[in-house]
Amino acid sequence: MSTEIYFDIITETGLLGARPAGTPIEQNHTLAKSESSFFSDPEMYRRLVGRLIYLSFTRPDLAYAVHILSQFMQQPRQDLWEAALRTVRYLKGCPGQGILLSSDCDLHITGWCDSDWASCPLTRRSSSGWLVFLGASPISWKTKKQDTVAKSSAEAEFRSMSKTTDELKWYKALLLSLGVMHPRAMSLFCDSQSALYIARMPVFHEHTKHIEVDCYYLRDAIQDGIISPSYVKTTEQLADIFTKALNKQQFMYLLGKLCICDLHAPT
Repeated sequence: MSTEIYFDIITETGLLGARPAGTPIEQNHTLAKSESSFFSDPEMYRRLVGRLIYLSFTRPDLAYAVHILSQFMQQPRQDLWEAALRTVRYLKGCPGQGILLSSDCDLHITGWCDSDWASCPLTRRSSSGWLVFLGASPISWKTKKQDTVAKSSAEAEFRSMSKTTDELKWYKALLLSLGVMHPRAMSLFCDSQSALYIARMPVFHEHTKHIEVDCYYLRDAIQDGIISPSYVKTTEQLADIFTKALNKQQFMYLLGKLCICDLHAPT
């Protein structure tokens, strides 16, 4: 993506002389419960967030920040505007950052999924985040609030696994339509032991019957050899970057794992 777009955004917000931020959004933010005054120019806020949404199509590192900012387009508050400006200051420090699509891809599809249980303080709905790799290159990602309230973290993680399985199956079908066979089971990484146990041993009882459809769906995908779920430590969970605001050290570590780099850096 052209650096002119970044320059236009930074210039329009008057941040050419500002110090770059290390992350797109502050860790442990409380923006959803902000009680600051309403921002005086909501149209300016909508315009800025709209441009950030456009950038997030090629910048996975912006996904979570954009997810938070875009929920308050109708009546943004001053704190939200300042958070949006922080995201711009983050862009100022890395205008050439992007995804490097490797030419020696093995065409193996891998999925990573995560959830942040009851993360929305207004609705107590959980946030899901997933990421799909083709070989070593990220090709699809998303941050989304779940449709219903999960009664446990395992349930929230399990719903995230189910949605990611949908995405993995779609990409497998897409490759097949292009004449590319994908005989191996697609790897799916999750950091919840409980959700993985339910997926492999779906013994239904009163605590899981409300997600019974997802259980059968995921179990069938495992038995048919479509996906192969595996456990990964939370600190190594790449989808963690899509469900919560991280400190700079962990954020930069995961960016490296996502194969996101400065495309303008000398080789």
